[in-house]
Amino acid sequence: MLKIGSLKLKSNLILAPMAGITDLPYRLLCRRFGCELAFVEMINCRSVSYKSRKTKSMLSTVKGDRPLGVQILGCEEQYILKSLEVLNSYDFDILDFNAACPAKKVVRRGEGAGLLRDSKKFEKIIKLVIKNAHLPVTVKIRIGWDKDSVNAPKIAAIAQDCGVSAVFVHGRTKEQGYSGLVNYDVLAKVRKVLHLPLIASGDIFSGELAAKMIKVTGCAGLAIARGSLGNPWIFAQIKEYLKNGKTPTCPSKEEIIKVMLEHLDASIAFYGERNGVVIFRKFFSWYTKGFRRVRHLREKSSRAKTRQEMAGIINGAS
Repeated sequence: MLKIGSLKLKSNLILAPMAGITDLPYRLLCRRFGCELAFVEMINCRSVSYKSRKTKSMLSTVKGDRPLGVQILGCEEQYILKSLEVLNSYDFDILDFNAACPAKKVVRRGEGAGLLRDSKKFEKIIKLVIKNAHLPVTVKIRIGWDKDSVNAPKIAAIAQDCGVSAVFVHGRTKEQGYSGLVNYDVLAKVRKVLHLPLIASGDIFSGELAAKMIKVTGCAGLAIARGSLGNPWIFAQIKEYLKNGKTPTCPSKEEIIKVMLEHLDASIAFYGERNGVVIFRKFFSWYTKGFRRVRHLREKSSRAKTRQEMAGIINGAS
C-alpha cells in the first residue's frame, strides 16, 4: 500500500502526467489494465487562470476516473494563486507541482526544471502552494540542472520541510532531457533524506526495470510515463513481475489492434471525429512499434481525418 497524504492506494504504480497524452480517454484505458492513481496532463498556471475552453477540456473527468491528480506548472505567484482558486473547485485527490519539465520554452520562463537553480524561489513557491491548496501537495523534480549541479537531495529536503506529502523524482538532469542513463544512486540518496514517499521515474519500460528501480533506490512508488505509450498493459505486466518474478506474455497483435480501435473510438467520443482522429494519430506509431512492414501505414495515419480512414489503417496493421 502507498499512502500520499490522506490518500491510501492499493498499488504503487502511477500514471505520470504527460502533456498531450494523459487525457481522459487515455487515463481510462490505462486504468483498465491496472493503473490506480493517474494524473491529468501537465497544465500551466496561466492557462488555468484564463479558464480557456481547452483547459476545461483537459480537466474533464468522470466517476470512474479516480483517484486523480492534477499537476501545475508555473513560477509567477499571482497566476499560481489564481490557478489554485480555480482548481480548488474541482474534485481532485492530489495536487502536484512541477519543477522537473526540461522543455526549453518552460525553463526559459524560470518554470519547471528552471526552479532547480533557485532553491529559495522553489521553497517560497512550494510554501505558497501548500498554504493555498485544499489537497495533499506533492512536487516533481529532476536530480539537478546538469551533471555539475546535481542537487535533488537538497531540493527534496526543502520540499519535505515545506510540508509536501510525497516527492516525485525523475532520475535524469534537465540537460539530459530523456536521453542518457538514469542515475539510480542519486535517487537512493534522495530516499535517505526523506521520511515521506519517494516516487521514482525514468526508464520504467518493463517489470525488470521496475523491480530494479525499487530495489536500488528504495522508492515507495513508480511513476510510469513513456513506458505506457503504446503499452497500457505495462501496469499489469509490472504487477505480475513484482509478484511472481516472471515476465508476462506480451499482448498479441490482435489484442493490440482491438485496444487501438477502442482507444480511437474513445478519443472520437470525447473530442469529436475530426479532432479525435488527429489526436489519436501519434498513438498509432507507439502501438505499432515492433510491427513489421507498417512504415507506409504510419505515413497514412499521419494524414487520416475520419474514423473510417484510421480504422482501416489500424486493421491494415494486422
